[in-house]
Amino acid sequence: MPSADWPVPAVGVPVDATVRLPGSKSLTNRYLVLSALASGPSRLRLPLRSRDTLLMADALRSLGATVEDCGDDDADWYVTPAALTGNADVDCGLAGTVMRFLPAVAALNRGTVRLDGDEHARVRPMGELIAALRTLGATVEDGGRGALPFAVVGTGRMPGGSVVMDASASSQYVSALLLAGARYDKGVTVHHAGTPIPSQPHVEMTIEVLRDAGAVVDDTEPDTWSIEPSELTPLDVMVEPDLSNAGPFLAAALVTDGRVCVPDWPQHTTQAGDAMRDILDAMGADVRLTREELTVSGDDGISGLDVDLHDASELTPVVAALAALADSPSVIRGVAHIRGHESDRLAGLCAELSALGAAVTETEDGLAIRPAPLHGGTWHTYADHRMVMAGAVLGLAVEGIVVEDAGSVAKTLPQFTEMWEQMIGTTG
Repeated sequence: MPSADWPVPAVGVPVDATVRLPGSKSLTNRYLVLSALASGPSRLRLPLRSRDTLLMADALRSLGATVEDCGDDDADWYVTPAALTGNADVDCGLAGTVMRFLPAVAALNRGTVRLDGDEHARVRPMGELIAALRTLGATVEDGGRGALPFAVVGTGRMPGGSVVMDASASSQYVSALLLAGARYDKGVTVHHAGTPIPSQPHVEMTIEVLRDAGAVVDDTEPDTWSIEPSELTPLDVMVEPDLSNAGPFLAAALVTDGRVCVPDWPQHTTQAGDAMRDILDAMGADVRLTREELTVSGDDGISGLDVDLHDASELTPVVAALAALADSPSVIRGVAHIRGHESDRLAGLCAELSALGAAVTETEDGLAIRPAPLHGGTWHTYADHRMVMAGAVLGLAVEGIVVEDAGSVAKTLPQFTEMWEQMIGTTG
């Protein structure tokens, strides 16, 4: 995985490839948290090993849990919970799941847990979650910043109860409280008060994995989620492939009028990345899902579209790259909140696509993209893994694109560039 600039290889023939993807980051980190809080050891089969998930595993180890390699070729993780006791320093990197999920777990710890992360992590919104944890009984020392770095001072238990919060900046606030809430004395009831939360499928994912661990969760009332206090049962789960990471590979079929297959695509999933199937279909691809695989084929170019990605906002960079290569204008809506993701993705996409020749306007909640002839140049990534993937998609069709700091893709898929070049190497 290069850590500096990556000249993206362009192709002049259709891609024809099968791409087998590692496990979902979102599921891996949720399973890790629940396994560390369970009543006995758990086994996670084929979890994702990336910067975000390794940071989560290290954070849970620092609180007392054991996370060990096991299985064929040490491909699985065996997680043994333990009493959460002791002082710890947690590196969150740029991982939203670590910086949001760990404080809710740390509130159960007996001792002080200090959390910090990368430079940009210190500007990601955390204030609503910190305030909610205080309402539920936690002591959080943040110097009034409402952001990293801060410390959670735990007594070994959390009262829990009911809290009203505005989760419109991140659905991870809700997931954080639910994942730890079964271990709080009174459980947790979260009432969301604000505009619709982004990435609703990620909350549904949290609820599903909690129910897999035996938790009782009530989500029948809109914008309200309750979890009863209870033990969490150990898990033995196979981690689904990461469907968001599939996005750029599937896009390659459309860009090159080729064909890409992804084995083991789930028939039912809470992963927001599953929305890529409908998006590619709307943009002109032939999309076929069988019990064995998902196959996407390109045929006659790329059509523009008008799409609301509020619930699948992590797909925005790759969809924007496709839109810049389309034969008609596109509008991406509902993603104002991605200004606070790993980077300000709307500003970054607008700047980088414009620099290559596209006509792009940043709107209140998204982007308006009018395709134009594109030329090569440096694609700045802002240390954002999804920006690396968008640059790769553009590089299939535009010669001379160099992706800056391609190593930042290790956040979710360390082997991305190798997989990309292998995919291109299978062209005929």
